[in-house]
Amino acid sequence: MPDTPNPAPLAPDPVDALPSHNLPTEPAAPITLQPLRLADPFRWLAKGVQDLRAAPGIAVFYGVCFWCMALLLGWVFRTKPEYTMSLASGCLLVGPFLAMGLYDTSRRREAGLKPQLSASLTCWDSHMGSMGMLVLVMVVLELLWGRASLVVFAVFFNTGMPSTTGVLQAIFNPQNWSFVAVYALVGGAFAALVFSTSVVSIPMILDRDTDALTAGITSMRVVLENPAVMLLWGALITGTVALSLWFWGVGLLLAGPVLGFASWHAYRASVTPLPPAAA
Repeated sequence: MPDTPNPAPLAPDPVDALPSHNLPTEPAAPITLQPLRLADPFRWLAKGVQDLRAAPGIAVFYGVCFWCMALLLGWVFRTKPEYTMSLASGCLLVGPFLAMGLYDTSRRREAGLKPQLSASLTCWDSHMGSMGMLVLVMVVLELLWGRASLVVFAVFFNTGMPSTTGVLQAIFNPQNWSFVAVYALVGGAFAALVFSTSVVSIPMILDRDTDALTAGITSMRVVLENPAVMLLWGALITGTVALSLWFWGVGLLLAGPVLGFASWHAYRASVTPLPPAAA
């Protein structure tokens, strides 16, 4: 019986043929947080002022945008209060994209590059997916906030929704302390949720091109691990914006850009930067 010829050896698998150092075995760089101190928010504001001085033209452009948004929102609240929440939702759609332009300016300065208005206006175009998802979450939260506010009004005012003047009278009337307390509690809970979700998530998307879920969770981790510092930072933002709204919101021309620049430095101080190989 003739001998059966030996089968030809199998060709090596293309993956096995690659050198081991070329295989994608290295995990992605983990996201680690840095401890914060109570003095850090003031340092972020100081760096925001430095960025404003270094890029005054860009700062004025975005300041005018924030001012116009505030003027429009105030006009609608005085004339058509039923549309206020809808317009506020629109502001939540536009605001993050404007803020990302400010983050890009601070980022370019940090990298030793010259800030450019054109670059800041288009810095979000490669992050549309993550930004869109995050903005959608913020809009949903804002709509739920508005619905919860209507429920509070319906519980305490059985004569129907008050007008704009009636709302102001209800808020500042000492006899309605229970309404004010519940309204502040509900509003504070939603404000804390929105703040926790967005405090570092948007600059993180710009810096690392991460997904919205990872950015939102990281932002919440920063707040949970540094509650006192983040509470102070939120109070500084709220107080600065409130003071800026006096005299028809003119203060937003400066306060808006400074807070935007400072928010980039808050992110940089909160999240450990990527190593050079992963950046």
